[in-house]
Amino acid sequence: MTARVQPRATGPDEDIDLLLPYDALVLLSFGGPESAEEVMPFLRRVTAGRGIPDDRLEAVAHHYHLMGGRSPINDQNRALLDALHAELRRRGIAVPLLWGNRNSEPFLVDTLREAHEHGMRRVLVLTTSAYASYSSCRQYREDIAEAVATLADEGRTIVADKIRQYATHPSFARTNARLVTDAVRAAGQPDDALLRVAFVTHSIPVGMDDTSGPGDGEGNLYWHQHDELSHVILDEAGITLDRNLTGSLVFCSRSGPPSQPWLEPDVNDYLEGIAKDGVTDVVVAPIGFISDHMEVRYDLDVEAAETAERLGLRMTRVPTVGVDPEFVSGLVDLTEERAAEAREEPVDHPAWPGEAMPSTCRPGCCPNLRVAKSAACGTD
Repeated sequence: MTARVQPRATGPDEDIDLLLPYDALVLLSFGGPESAEEVMPFLRRVTAGRGIPDDRLEAVAHHYHLMGGRSPINDQNRALLDALHAELRRRGIAVPLLWGNRNSEPFLVDTLREAHEHGMRRVLVLTTSAYASYSSCRQYREDIAEAVATLADEGRTIVADKIRQYATHPSFARTNARLVTDAVRAAGQPDDALLRVAFVTHSIPVGMDDTSGPGDGEGNLYWHQHDELSHVILDEAGITLDRNLTGSLVFCSRSGPPSQPWLEPDVNDYLEGIAKDGVTDVVVAPIGFISDHMEVRYDLDVEAAETAERLGLRMTRVPTVGVDPEFVSGLVDLTEERAAEAREEPVDHPAWPGEAMPSTCRPGCCPNLRVAKSAACGTD
């Protein structure tokens, strides 16, 4: 599989390229298998260096085999590329779109090598991860640094910058708030005492959350960003619907040894608790994800749905932001913002809720707690 390159956009202002000085925009994602034969090699790449035996990986592989051995994430990335291309063209921005993954083809290093072969020397990276933590931000920065270093060893020089993490960008919050509002309305439960909203994100080790955010910060930025967004969404939905909604931040996809603490409560434990309290309806909002990939399709649409059915809970699952036009427009706003920074122009950094994350990470931000590795797009 080769890197996908969208053609240069054209539009009414095609002589004005608002993404200069960048030669291309690169979508960087986690990746996923596209056939049953790719599942175990993919899982071995994901867990490399952690000493996880194949028998444990086989248990996870079962989730993929239930979906036909194919992760939905790559198709969702293709859809996002199409949506980004359409929005760039609408604005008259002429820039090629490329795509690279961490754990499956097309791999980032191959994408950047192909970009270099086409004469591209400076690219802007957009990751499919919104929040601040090692696994959702710095690890992608490590991927960029490793790919750039590999090409340098081949005699190829390429510079890569990235847009800021966008959990606090207004378009992300507004899109999620609208989707949750629509889902609460669709749930059809008028009694606020009988309905709860579960805001779901990927669990991470407590130590990773404790060190999320810049080194001179208070930590726990991963949890704080999710918690703040969930409260804003509840407020917005409550005002729109004239209701007094109640919700909680919960987690899914815990892994690692039982001795290692991870963020809790698990979504299934949460469902058990609200059912005991007499709640009859739950709206499940996967705000920690931008698309319906495996953690959403299996952990929520299969496991959580089965738990809810067993408990007699009516469960309404909120869509992820995916290719929602408001979200995609916000991503393009962020690319224009980063390009203006690179041109050293005055730039506004809209944020709601919370503060804007910097496009160049500050020292000690979201450190790798297992091994020291170089990371691009930062000051350390």
